[in-house]
Formats: sequence, structure tokens, C-alpha cells
Amino acid sequence: MKQLLLLRHAKSSWDDPDLDDFDRPLAERGVKAARLMGRELVARGWLPDLALVSAALRTRDTWRLVATELPTHPRTAFIEALYGASATGILGQVHQTDPSCGSLLVIAHNSGLEDLAKQLARSGSETTARKTLDEKFPTSALARFVFEGDWSGLSSARLTHCLRPKDLG
Repeated sequence: MKQLLLLRHAKSSWDDPDLDDFDRPLAERGVKAARLMGRELVARGWLPDLALVSAALRTRDTWRLVATELPTHPRTAFIEALYGASATGILGQVHQTDPSCGSLLVIAHNSGLEDLAKQLARSGSETTARKTLDEKFPTSALARFVFEGDWSGLSSARLTHCLRPKDLG
């Protein structure tokens, strides 16, 4: 069984209006939430073998903070194409994952990430998780999916959890 973890980047700072969107850092609230989600991954045993991370500063910073909480450091790829990617674009990156990877973490942006999560969630998904996903997928939200098969053929999966920082801390 494969595991796909979709994590929206943590809350970014708008303190410097002159910064390009790509270069926005995390806000203090985002720093705390990213660490919390990293600890939650460890507590639940949802450890990624590989992380695909948008190359934007806020996603790289989110990953750095999540990764510091993990007991091991998974392989990481920073991917320019994930910045501003649609659900189709993100899924295209997932489809390229090596079949030997059992657990994949993707850190990217809305609306593409939320759209992908909703698109993947097939019937048989956990009711509470689906309701949470349909309500709101805020910064630092995490959707967990499981499925049988290869990454290249992923088109739907069972949503098992949708976690938001406000629900954890």
C-alpha cells in the first residue's frame, strides 16, 4: 500500500509588500504550524521516503521545519513546476515518482493542492476527513491518502485523514 501526503505550505508573511510572491518567508504562526505538522507526522508514523517541494521560499522553509522533526531525512526534490501548479500539474509530478517509493510527501500551494486532494478522494474515504477537506484546506493542512498500485497510474485514492493545525494544538 502506498501513502501520499499532501501538505499545504505554512502561513507566509506579508510584512514586506515589495517582495515577489515566490520569495515570501514564513510568518511566526507558520513556523509554529510547520513544526507541529512535522511532529504529527512522526507521532502517527507517516514518514515520507521522498518529499517533492515547490521551490518557493515558503514551501522550502515549511519543509525545513517539518524535516527537523523527522527521525530520518528523506530524499528531497525542490521543483520549480510545483509553484503555482494546478491539480493536473501536481499530479503529473506525482506520476513521475519511482515505483519503489512507498510514502510520498508533496508540499505545494493552493488552489492546486486542495483541488488535487478533492479530485483524488474517492468513495470509501473517511467521512470526517472528507468533510474537513470540503470545509477548508488552510495553510499547513495535511491530507493523507492510501492506495494500491503505482504512482504513474494514480487517479484516485482513499482519503484517511485531513489534519489542520488548529485541530491539533
